[in-house]
Amino acid sequence: MAVKILADSACDLPLSFYETNGVTLFPIKVQLNDTEFEDLVTIEPKEVYDAIREGQVPKTAQVSPLLFEETFLKMAEQNEDGIYISFSSELSGTYQTAVMILEQVKEKYPDFRLSIIDSKAASLGYGLIVKAAAAKAQSGASKEDIQKDIEYRCQHLESLFTVDDLEYLAKGGRVSKASAFLGGLLNIKPLLTVEDGKLVPIEKLRGKKKLLRRIIELMKEKGSSFKNQTVGISHADDEDTAIEMKKLILEELKAKEVYITSIGSAIGSHTGPGTIAIFYQKQI
Repeated sequence: MAVKILADSACDLPLSFYETNGVTLFPIKVQLNDTEFEDLVTIEPKEVYDAIREGQVPKTAQVSPLLFEETFLKMAEQNEDGIYISFSSELSGTYQTAVMILEQVKEKYPDFRLSIIDSKAASLGYGLIVKAAAAKAQSGASKEDIQKDIEYRCQHLESLFTVDDLEYLAKGGRVSKASAFLGGLLNIKPLLTVEDGKLVPIEKLRGKKKLLRRIIELMKEKGSSFKNQTVGISHADDEDTAIEMKKLILEELKAKEVYITSIGSAIGSHTGPGTIAIFYQKQI
């Protein structure tokens, strides 16, 4: 029996991916207009971005503990072997909740073989790890080999992203309100990364062209063998910039493949529209 792969919607892969690859989806909850939705299942990212542009502030909540319990119990009863790759524990309580529910299920089914891995990643960076794990599972790889590959990819993942308006991150407590105000005033675009699962600012640049050029420079400095890897680009309702970035990556870095997806409703609730994020494997 193939190893079952499980992931939550913060990996920003399309719904069709889960259906086609037999990956179990745990949707993060999105609250908008006093209504609770399931990311990827009952709400589209565009609805969230349009609401933010109108001044609304969507909120998110972690995966339902009951859904974890139901899924884990069913797997345990069917004697299934699985790996749940989770959204960064530094950005959500989802990982800790899953670990707690697994411990409870193991009291009843002590031989249940489910591993939970904290990706320390978000959006499509996390998605590329899930995508590779699903491919390995489908090829019949052993659980040990799949876990080693996941851990390697998590350790070597590099994330670079920019937001269109720092105000969105400020509302979510990700940057100071003063930084957000100054950024908007001076048309300064922040460049951020993820280190050990946390958002970390790298530098600020004025204007989009300088920013895209700087991303390419940083990728050249930190990346490894682009001709053998898939680079991920996720965007928040800004496909034109994502396509422009893809063209630059293919021309300058000769990447094997550039995979573009939309940033989902859960991540997008915090970053706001206009966010562009790039993910690749770095040298260590």
